[in-house]
Amino acid sequence: MSAAPGRHQASSQRSSKSEGLPMSAAPGRPQASSQRAAISLKRLLCAAGVALACAAQAQVVVPAAASRPDMARLNYDLQPRQIAPRTWVIEGAVDDFSRANGCNIINTAFIATGAGVVVVNTGPSRLYGEQQRQAIERITREPVLRVLSLNLHPDYFFGNQAWADRPTEALAGSVTGMQAEGPAYADNLYRLCGDWMKGTESTPARNAIDAKTLPQTLRLGSHTLELRRLQGHTADDLVLFDHTTGVLFAGGLVFAERVPTTPHAHFTQWLNSLDTLDQWLASGTVKQIVPSHGPVHSGPAGVQQTRDWLRWMTRHMQDSAERGLDLGEVLQAPVPERFARWAAQPAELHRSLTQWYPRYESQVLAAPPRPR
Repeated sequence: MSAAPGRHQASSQRSSKSEGLPMSAAPGRPQASSQRAAISLKRLLCAAGVALACAAQAQVVVPAAASRPDMARLNYDLQPRQIAPRTWVIEGAVDDFSRANGCNIINTAFIATGAGVVVVNTGPSRLYGEQQRQAIERITREPVLRVLSLNLHPDYFFGNQAWADRPTEALAGSVTGMQAEGPAYADNLYRLCGDWMKGTESTPARNAIDAKTLPQTLRLGSHTLELRRLQGHTADDLVLFDHTTGVLFAGGLVFAERVPTTPHAHFTQWLNSLDTLDQWLASGTVKQIVPSHGPVHSGPAGVQQTRDWLRWMTRHMQDSAERGLDLGEVLQAPVPERFARWAAQPAELHRSLTQWYPRYESQVLAAPPRPR
């Protein structure tokens, strides 16, 4: 999740390129072929107009908030929840940034592999990172080996200050983005979050993961983990899959019951990445998806919701530009009912439209007139 810009190792083995995840269905396997066919049929039905049926399938239960932030004491009340063997998620609010929730709207996680801990994302502030570290130490005495940030957005890495004595890692493109945009992120989060940000400085990951080394397999203790690079939510979306438990940490590629954020989006690449995730789901090896924003869930609902939103929003902008509507008119248009219940609505939509709609207008204006 990105704030809108303001002013202000344990032993590891890298897999070969062809090894990959067993999540991708192997060619020629009847079961995989039939699963892919089922996915294709479902997409065709959705495209043909069975939108209500598809939307009805794509719902995720939003559990009651486990954490109750205390503004007076600046206590995030982080509550790790075990979702699989030796795997915990610290769930953020399914909401937009606010002082009431401490700007804690991200899911962070950790895996105690038996040989050491892998941490996924470090939250929106120095204070969050410190309290995250305390929460992990209450559960396991294993040393933290790796701290991963799945993309360049501030709530993925602003807690890195608390992990200064541990390897903090992200894809090289994400590190470059953190370095370039960190000060603006900090300005805006101080404005949005107030005292929760005390003492926070943008602290990009220190170790850059070269995309050319991925996919990469890490065998740590009793767990076999795989790092993959996808694209679309940002230019570098790191994805972590635990072969041992079937948990997929999908980062910002998947949103559930929440409007996706798009400040660094490439919509075509994002949709392509969602197709890849569909293939992984069809293989049956993915048991749970941990999105960075929204509830942990099983099955394709989060992927479906994210795809549905991206297709609707881009089509909405294209159609509006072709009709000659100005931005004010587009901002006032209602969203389809299936999206109305989602968190961060309409604020997140308005951010996306304000950023992206002028580009659609420019493309329409630059296009040659259609023959009559």
